[in-house]
This record gives sequence, structure tokens and C-alpha cells, in this order.
Amino acid sequence: MAGQNGGMDFGAMLSGAGKQLLNQGGQALMQYGAQTLGNIINEVFQKKQVEEKRFLPSIKNYKVLGETRPSSFGPATYQDFKDIRARCVAEGRLFEDPEFPAVDRSLYYKERLDRPITWLRPGEICDDPQLFVEGYSRFDVQQGELGDCWLLAAVANLTLHRKLFFQVVPDDQSFDEEYAGVFHFRFWQYGRWVDVVIDDRLPTYRGKLVFLHSSENNEFWSALLEKAYAKLHGSYEALKGGSTCEAMEDFTGGVTEMYDMAELPPNFYTILLKAYERNSLSGCSIEPDPNILEAETPAGLIRGHAYSVTKVKYVDIETPGRAGKIPLLRLRNPWGNEAEWNGPWSDKSPEWRFIPQSEKEEMGLTFDDDGEFWMSFKDFVNHFSRVEICNLNPDSLDPEECPEGCTKKWEMSVFEGEWVRGVTAGGCRNYLETFWKNPQYTVTLKDVDEGDEENKCTIIVALMQKNRRSQRHQGLECLTIGFAVYRLPDYGHVPKPLDVNFFKYNASVGRSQAFINLREVSARFKLDPGSYVIVPSTFDPDEEGEFLLRVFSEKSNNMTENDEDIGMGDVDERVKEIAPDPEPADPVREFFNRLAGADGEVDWQELKEILDYAMREELAMRHGGAYDGGGVHPVPPGGGVGAAPGSEPSCLEQLLCALCTPICKEVGIDLQQVQGQQNTQESVHLTQPQPQTELRGQGFSKEVCRSMVAMLDKDGSGGLGFDEFKTLWIDLRNWRAVFRLYDTEGRGAIPAHNLRDALHSAGYTVNAHVLNVLAHRYGSSDGYIQFDDFIMCSVRLKTMIANNEPLENLERELQWNK
Repeated sequence: MAGQNGGMDFGAMLSGAGKQLLNQGGQALMQYGAQTLGNIINEVFQKKQVEEKRFLPSIKNYKVLGETRPSSFGPATYQDFKDIRARCVAEGRLFEDPEFPAVDRSLYYKERLDRPITWLRPGEICDDPQLFVEGYSRFDVQQGELGDCWLLAAVANLTLHRKLFFQVVPDDQSFDEEYAGVFHFRFWQYGRWVDVVIDDRLPTYRGKLVFLHSSENNEFWSALLEKAYAKLHGSYEALKGGSTCEAMEDFTGGVTEMYDMAELPPNFYTILLKAYERNSLSGCSIEPDPNILEAETPAGLIRGHAYSVTKVKYVDIETPGRAGKIPLLRLRNPWGNEAEWNGPWSDKSPEWRFIPQSEKEEMGLTFDDDGEFWMSFKDFVNHFSRVEICNLNPDSLDPEECPEGCTKKWEMSVFEGEWVRGVTAGGCRNYLETFWKNPQYTVTLKDVDEGDEENKCTIIVALMQKNRRSQRHQGLECLTIGFAVYRLPDYGHVPKPLDVNFFKYNASVGRSQAFINLREVSARFKLDPGSYVIVPSTFDPDEEGEFLLRVFSEKSNNMTENDEDIGMGDVDERVKEIAPDPEPADPVREFFNRLAGADGEVDWQELKEILDYAMREELAMRHGGAYDGGGVHPVPPGGGVGAAPGSEPSCLEQLLCALCTPICKEVGIDLQQVQGQQNTQESVHLTQPQPQTELRGQGFSKEVCRSMVAMLDKDGSGGLGFDEFKTLWIDLRNWRAVFRLYDTEGRGAIPAHNLRDALHSAGYTVNAHVLNVLAHRYGSSDGYIQFDDFIMCSVRLKTMIANNEPLENLERELQWNK
């Protein structure tokens, strides 16, 4: 029994050892496989809807701000301020703006006002109108009946920065010299500054301004600025509800970051300090009380009120037995009155006795009831709810006008892009199969931040969607947008653009906090030196829109598009098998010469006649079974006139058809009928409907034929010689073979999502920008590209590459054809 038990124990032990060995071997094999193939990443991106509240100002109360033209009155025309003023002065009249007339629809697009509005010029409101009275200040900004206090806060902040102010409010205008009732203001819109011209008719009720106005009855710069901003967005009503940070972007061209005090990064004071050093505009606020407007806290702070951060500094402190530095901030209440913080480090608080006198002088310390006060970083975090930082681009401020300590600038890169349905609108990483089709951008970080203990690089990525407000009348609001950042391997080759396999096995190293329906989303990252790819996208696939992608960094970021170069490549081997090059033969030249006539060339009309008949005749010679629209299949036996069974009709045979068919028709002979009598198999008549063929209706269009002639007409004669025609025919056969290869749905059209692959097979490489333009220019509204349009697309692309034309030429053609 003991022996039996011992044997059983040994057997059990052996069995257990075997299982353990197998488990360890299996785990090792799994680890090896993961290292070899990579782990399939299962990242899930979250979608959020913006939260809107009725009390203001709150940075949670978001609206879309900023358009390139008013949406209420159709396309805007360019208005030159100086030219308009000169003409009005010469003609002795006051300007009336046709782009933003003094009518109700300039006031609202949905909600009517409850009182009659009269549009008056400043000279009709007071006796001595002025643009500025004793300069400009925050007191010139008084809110009217419009719910745009977010704009009031941004304008008040703007008055603190002289260069920024006059960048928005040019000082080349007044009510005195050359007054003609016309003024202009400048706003940043999606990467460029826009000059907005207005007349000075303002909405009033019983002789008083209804909206934004100055505390001085005869000062009008703030009211006119609000009108220009309303024109930019289409109406005054469009300014209801918004975020101060978005308005600050429109006034400065900066990138805004928003921080919730409950979710601060550990280095937040360093972020504030570096933002101050780079002239960034910072503001903070406390969550409003929904029941009490601008309620005051026991510490003397105002809820729902926008404060400006005017200085960030480590201050020397000397206490008994200890010396060091303490992080402090100086804040300002835009009211500029006695409503100030009353806690530690407030005016005349006992803490100041520990600060050396020299340090106080360097800080410019004063204890006036001017709305400005100091507080510790700890109290700042505990008493405020959120912080907004508007990081200015390098050109926004003059270094000579910067406050003391503001000595550095951000490095900035900007790219404009677009999501096009079926082409480059791939959706977020949740949709792995299409995510890689989104536009991609590479940043290369080589130099670490100054004084960074971790030897890392800071970047701020900001994705802004463009021109959504102009589509609100169509029921369209902001898209849900976001982005992801991926680290590129230091060694080895990765495709450009990154393909589906890369994203399948590589996780993002950073991303926007969520995909959300805001005008702009941004995030700050600290990354190791190296190369990274940023992928901006909408949350769902096939959502179309334009965007602006900006990257701010402390050092150079070398941002580029992560995509193919535009150029020529190799033709797909499958295409070569489908459409072998026709071999030259003397009879071909003979028949071409007979058709071309004495000049030896064919013009676009003769070319159209040749191509239409040749293409259709070739399909007829296939006896109805060659092409069903869904890829390429073997050609059944048969052929055209003189064709060997199972052979591809030659160029000679097609020219014969083109030449003979019109003659036979004149004498009443139907070549198809004759052919059918000679052949027992079913034939296809050219005049019968031919389902799933490439050409429909009138055959090749006039535009296509003219473009083909222009592509190959090197001598400018307006026609093609035989050698040029032969080159064209080779291209056409290839393009037609490509079309058949990628008409995967069998509907006689290429889906737009196959366009890049189709162009690759035809021997062209294009980037996402070109792909978007081609899809707009040659695609249909349902996301498909017909044969005629695909040929035109190929012709145009080959011409552009051969002549080294800039992409702008193709974009201009797109605008002309809209």
C-alpha cells in the first residue's frame, strides 16, 4: 500500500511538473509572440457632450465662436477700410455696410427683442463722439442687455496689453480726421488675422446703447468692437453665451488651456510660472452661485467673476531661523475696486514683514484699493475653481513691451487640414479599420526643456474645428473632436502614413482628455525626446469638417505632415497583367493618319469620337461577359472584327471600329447585326443598354478630352500626334484597369475610400491634402467616383506632377467649380 501510495504520489508529482513545464513554456511562447508581433492594443476613447449653464461667466458655458464670414447674408466680399473711407470722404457721404445692414436680422437669427430698436450713429446719440476718452481702460467696458459678459471679461483683459489692444483696435481711425462713418477691427480666425469693416450705426432704445458701452457717454470704441465681433459671427444674438478664453484666442491668436483645480498636474505652479515668462494671459474664476449673481465669499472673492493673473513669482522670504522662497501669485479684479482677497498675503497682511524690503521693491508692491492683490499658491488652489491660460504665439507681443520677467517665447507650428467623408474622416481609435486614414502629423523633439529635472520636452497640442457656426442654420453644431499622440520607434521602418497594423499594436502616449463638441480641445504633455505622430479626428467616422492643428513647445518641434510625397511610383503588377501595353504597328499609324487628316493630329472632338467608340466597341467585342463591375474576370472567347478567340481587342481593331462604324451607319449597315449573324454566341449591340460599363450617356466629356489633349500637347498646337495618342492610350488602358480593380461594389464607380489605393495602383503617390482636394473635385455627393471623373482625376494629377504645379492650382479649380 505504501508502495502504491508512493507511486501515486510520484505520478501526481510528475504530472504536476509536466503541467508547470507546459504552462511556463506557453507563457514564454506568448511573451515571445507579443515581442515579435506586438500586443493588440484595446484602447477605448471616451465621448463627452459639452455642459451648458445659464449663469455667466463660466468656462463651462461653451459656445462656438468665430467664423470667416457672416452666415446670415451669404458670402462676404472683401472690404478695404482705407479705400471705403477715401471714397466716402470724396463723395461726401457716410458709409452704410451692405454686408451687415442696420436691420433686425443683424440683431438676431432666432430670438426677437421685446422692444423696438433704432439704429443711430454716435453723432446722433451725443454731441461730441470720440473713439477714446482719456485713453482706454477696463472701465470702458460696460455690459448691456446681451448675455456676453464672457466677451466683456476678454475685452477688459485686452486693455491691459497695449500692443495686443491696438492689434485688435487699430489707431488709424477716429470721429474727427477723415470721419466717414466707417471703422475696422482685427480678429484672429483660424491661423490668420481678419480685418472686419463696419459702419457706425449702433442699436439703441430711446437714444441709449442697448449692448456693450463705455462708462463715458461719448466714448464708442467698445460698442464698435462688439459690433465688429457680431458681424464676424453673423449677428448680435450669436454672441450670447461663451467662454472668455475663446474670445481671448480671437483677440490674440493664442492657444488656451483650461485646468480644473480638482485635477491639477503636480507641476502646475511651474506651468503657471513658465506661462508668465512667455507672456501668456492667465485668468481664474470661482464656480458661480446659481441663486446669487456675483456672490462674495468670506475671503473677499467674487463667485462667477473672471480674475486676471498678473504675476507669478517665487518670492524670497526670511523667517526667524529660516530663509527660502515661497510661490506667490498676483491677481486682479477687473472691477478695480476694494473687492479684494482678505486672507494671507493680502494687502497689509502680517506675512509681508518676512519679505526683505529689496524684494518688495522689485515686486512693485503696493497696498491700494485697486482690485489687485497677492496670495499664496496654496490658497489660490483652494479658493479658485478653474484656471485659463492663453499661450500667445511668438508674434503676439513685442519683447520691449513685456513685463519684467517675461523674456521667453513659445515655438509654434500650425497646420490646416480637413476630414472628408470616405477619404480622411476615419473617426477615433475605437474604429481601428479606418482610424489610420485620418490626417497625421509628425513632431520631432530634440532639445529638453530648460531646467527640467526629468529631461523631458513640453508640448501643447490644440485642435480647433473651423467654420461650424456658419452651418448652424442647417442644423449642424460642433463636431465631437479630439486627438491622440503616438511615439514612433527610434529604429526600423514604419510606413507613411502609419497604417492599421501600427495602431493595432501600439498604444498612444498621450491624448485629449476626451472627445468633446467644443470649438477647440487642447492638452499639455511632457514627453521624452524623440519623434511622435499626432492624429486629429472626429469621434465617429465619416464626419466632415475643417480643422486647425497647432503645437506649442518650449524648444523647436519640427512639425511636418506624416504622409507620402506627391509624385510618381510604380504601376501595380495586377494592372500590367490586365492591360498590357499595346505593341506599336505600322497599320495603326496608317489608320490614325487617315482619321487625323492632313495635319497629322486629332483635336479634342476627334479624340472624343475615337475614345467613345473604341471603349464601347471593345466592351461589345467581349460578348457581354467580360466586365461585371466587381473586379476583373477572365474574358470569354470571342472578339471583334478579326479578333482571335479569347484575345484582347487591339488598338488597330478599335480604330477600325471607330473609323468604320459611322460609314456603315450612313449606308444602313449594322456591324453588330452582321457580327451576330456570323457568331453563334450572344453579342452585345452598341446601341443597346450596357449595364455596369464605365462610360454612360454621352461618353467621355468635353472637359476630359480637352484635359487629355492639354496634358500631352507639348507644342501647343491644340491636337495630338500619333506618338502622343499612343502614350495616352497606354495611360487610358491602365486607368481603366485600375478602375475595374477598385470598383469593388459592382456599381460602375469607385468608393471614395478606395481612391488612395486606386491612385497607388495607377502609379501615383499623394498625401491626405491632395486626396481631399481630389475627392471634393471629382467625387459625387454620395461618396463615389464615376469612370469619367476618375479618368479626369488621373489626367489632372499626372499633369500636375509632370509640370511640378503647386497644389494651390488644383484648389483654385475646386473653388471655381463649387
